[in-house]
Amino acid sequence: MSLSPERIFQMMTAHVQSASLKGAIDLGLFTAIGEGNSTVPAIAARCGASERGIRILCDYLTVSGLLAKANGAYTLMPESAAFLDQRSQSYLGSAAQFLNHSMHHKAVADVAQTVRQGSTLLNGREYLDVENQVWVDFAKGMMPMMFPAAQFMATLIGAPARLLDIAAGHGIFGIIAASAHPGLHVDALDWPAVLAVAAENAQRFGVADRWHARPGSALELDFGTGYDVIYLTNFLHHFDAAECTGILRKCRAALSPNGVLATLEFVPNPDRVSPPASAVFSMTMLLNTVGGDAYTFAELQSMLQEAGFTANEIHQVPASAQQLIISR
Repeated sequence: MSLSPERIFQMMTAHVQSASLKGAIDLGLFTAIGEGNSTVPAIAARCGASERGIRILCDYLTVSGLLAKANGAYTLMPESAAFLDQRSQSYLGSAAQFLNHSMHHKAVADVAQTVRQGSTLLNGREYLDVENQVWVDFAKGMMPMMFPAAQFMATLIGAPARLLDIAAGHGIFGIIAASAHPGLHVDALDWPAVLAVAAENAQRFGVADRWHARPGSALELDFGTGYDVIYLTNFLHHFDAAECTGILRKCRAALSPNGVLATLEFVPNPDRVSPPASAVFSMTMLLNTVGGDAYTFAELQSMLQEAGFTANEIHQVPASAQQLIISR
């Protein structure tokens, strides 16, 4: 069997692939084609771009599998029609605002040095700075990707009266829970600029009267007491095990005696190389955080038990790469 370096070349040029996708999203190219603009002149006119640029970009996206080309005309593949045409209810293009943020490019500038020192090249806790615009971009862009998890979580929490949504971001987790449970009041904790985005979403989903902003840092703010449910979504992976345990202790103290903690994370198997989406997330945390990681269920369960959660069960979230841990 002859060896090919193709996989290596693809990895070496992967930055071109992600940048081309973001560029197409920024141009509204997939939406333009979905509307019926199939030729280079028509797409270029609709996107306000040069014909040369559109031809080369569309051919590149065809090779990448997001477009089809026949007789000089381009059409959307099913995947791009579902997730990259702005008219689709499943549109995910807004996620590029966060996933392709300049902060992430800065974090990957020298992976070798990051590996040498074992933590991010970003200054201190720059990634988690209250002034960092990246988290506003996260709140604005990532909400559509979280719908499956938010809907699944709402089915597993019973019929609570009070819910604390920690590091709420776009707010969709608590908002969907409030939509599913008419008597539920949600306290959403995050930085002020981020909560402003979440408040708009709460208004749009018709739950603003039962959704309450709690501005502040989850590491510093007193959570309060008496909550039936606490949501801890995509948060623990930013911190080392000791910090995670401290956060979980605060959650335990804030819950009512029969309360439930719902923790959403990327949870790799014990081998740490499967499932792929959860396993590779550790690299994202190495590049962006001081001590964060993608923790296995055994590691998370150890932290949870130390914090006072004796019963913990893990669920695969449908239509998602993430896992949900329900703790009591």
